[in-house]
Amino acid sequence: MSRIFAIAASLLVAGAAFAHHGWSSFDEKAPIYLAGTVQSVAWQNPHAELVVAPEAQALPPGLATRSVPPQEQPVDAAQVLANATLAADLSGTWTVELAPLTRMDAWGVARIQSGAKVELVGYTFPKGSSTERRMRVEFLFVDGQAYSIRSMPRR
Repeated sequence: MSRIFAIAASLLVAGAAFAHHGWSSFDEKAPIYLAGTVQSVAWQNPHAELVVAPEAQALPPGLATRSVPPQEQPVDAAQVLANATLAADLSGTWTVELAPLTRMDAWGVARIQSGAKVELVGYTFPKGSSTERRMRVEFLFVDGQAYSIRSMPRR
């Protein structure tokens, strides 16, 4: 009986690990910009997740020079923002991975609600590797605030 339990438990863990994309799955050489309206929210671990209906049809003026707060992880924010391109597929909705809730709390991000307008700069999968519209967010812009959510705020 314990052997069956062990096998079942290992399959559950493997399935959960497969379902959760690691950070290395995303192409950090090609940052993208996405802006739109939040359709649904899953404010949970392993990370908060939004479903966003895209609205922006062009990069906003001044994106490359936006100020973002410093974070512990060494990220060249100016370069990421300057290299961001408009998300290629603006049809349908995008699933957007934010940070774990402890990190969202550390940044002071209030729970985002359905209907909120958000702007995001982050990464999707390398070209040709997936047709999934999924983004891992590096910078979140909501309610007039900017957040650098890859790591904890630098104190």
